[in-house]
Amino acid sequence: MKAPASIRGRLLRSLWLWALLWCTALGLAEWLAVREEVAELQDETLQSAAESLLSLLGPWGLPSRNLQARLPALVPATPAASAATATVAGRHFVWQLVSHHGPAQVLSAAAAAPAGPLMATPSAGFSNVEGWRVYGLPLGREGQTLYVAQARGERREAQAEIAFAALLAGLPMLGLALLWLGARVRHELAPLQALSQRLADYDPLQPGATLGVSEHEELRPVQAAIDGLAGRLARRVSQERAFAAHAAHALRTPLAGIDAQLAVAVREAPPALQPRLQRVRAAAGRLQRVVTALLVMFRSGVEVQRTLLDLPALAARLPVEGLTLQVQASHAVQADADLLTAALLNLLENALRHGARSVCLSTPAEQVLWVQDDGTGVAAERRLALQQALDSQSYEGRTGLGLMLADLVARAHGGRLRLAAVPQGFAAVLHLAPP
Repeated sequence: MKAPASIRGRLLRSLWLWALLWCTALGLAEWLAVREEVAELQDETLQSAAESLLSLLGPWGLPSRNLQARLPALVPATPAASAATATVAGRHFVWQLVSHHGPAQVLSAAAAAPAGPLMATPSAGFSNVEGWRVYGLPLGREGQTLYVAQARGERREAQAEIAFAALLAGLPMLGLALLWLGARVRHELAPLQALSQRLADYDPLQPGATLGVSEHEELRPVQAAIDGLAGRLARRVSQERAFAAHAAHALRTPLAGIDAQLAVAVREAPPALQPRLQRVRAAAGRLQRVVTALLVMFRSGVEVQRTLLDLPALAARLPVEGLTLQVQASHAVQADADLLTAALLNLLENALRHGARSVCLSTPAEQVLWVQDDGTGVAAERRLALQQALDSQSYEGRTGLGLMLADLVARAHGGRLRLAAVPQGFAAVLHLAPP
C-alpha cells in the first residue's frame, strides 16, 4: 500500500506544480493582454474626448475670445491643483487649447491642467510627456491644437485594477480545475491501489492463487506477468521444500541408527576408546539436530502455528549435551513451538562450538527472546558484519547455518534477529511480531 500511495502523492504534487506554473503563465498572459486592451480603450477615450470637444468648436474652430467662454463648460471644474508641468494632481483628465503661432501659449485649459503647454511643439496624435498620456488634435487655424491628457499614474492604476479583477474572477475556475484534476488523478490511480491491496493478500504458494483479470485493460499485462512470475517461484519453492523434506527424512533414520550403534559401542568399548567414541557420537548428535531443524524449516504447509509457549518446558526438551540452560521467563511469548525449537537448537549448537558452557534464555519483553551464552563471542566488527548480512538476508558466505535459520524463523513470525553487544559471550535476540 505504501508504494502506490507514495507514487500518487508524487504525481499529485507534480501535477499541482505544473498546473500552478501553467496557471501563472496564463495569468501573466492575461494580465498583459488586459493591460494592452485597457490601454487601447483609454487611448480611444482620449481620442473621443478630443473629437467631442472639437465638434463644439465647429469645422474651422472658434475665435480665441469665444473659446475662453465655451470650453471650460465642457469638463466640470475641480479644486485647483499644482501648476507644475511635471506634477500630476487633482483631476485625472485635463485638456488644453494651445496656440503654436509663435511660442507655445495656453489659450484655455481645465482648472487642474498644468500652467504651461503640455506640448511645446505642435503634435498630432498620441504622445507621452512626463506624467501624462496626451492626444493632440489640430484645429486647422491660427496654429491651434487641442490636447486632451490623462495622468499616466491613473492609467496604470486602472489597468492594474482591471487586470487584478479579471484574475480574481478566474480564481474560482482555477480552483475547480485543480480539484477536478486531483479527483481525476485519484480516480486513475485507484486501480493501482486496488492491485496493491490484492498483492498484499496474495500468497502464490496457496493452491489456485491468482490475481485474476483486471477490469482495466492497461493493468492486465502487469497482472498476468505477476501471476506468471509467482507461479514459477511457487513451483521452485515447492520443489526445494520437497527436496529438503525428503533429504531430511532420508538422513534422520540412518543417523538415529548410527547414534544407537555408537551408544552400544561406547558401553562395550575399552575405556581407552570411549572418549573418542563419545566425540563421534556428539558429532552425530549435532548432525541429527541440524537435520531436524531443516525438516522443521522446510516442512510442507509452513504456516506459523502460534501458541503460548512454556519456555522452561520447551528448554527441557532441547537435547544439547554439555550446556547448562537457565530460563528466565518474565514475559509471554506466542510463537510456533516447532520453528522456535529449530532456531534455538541451532543457536545452542553455535554456543557449544564457541566454547560456551552455560546459556541463558530470557524474555525481557513480550515477544522478545534473548539467548546469551558465556562462550568466546565475536569481535565488534564481526558482529556488525553479521548483523548487516542478517538485515539484508545475504547469508551465503557471510553467516553460518545457525544464524541463518534463527533469522528465517524470526522473519516467519514477522520479526528479525538482532545481535546484541554484550560484555562477554554472544547474545542473539529474536524479536517476534505480536500475533
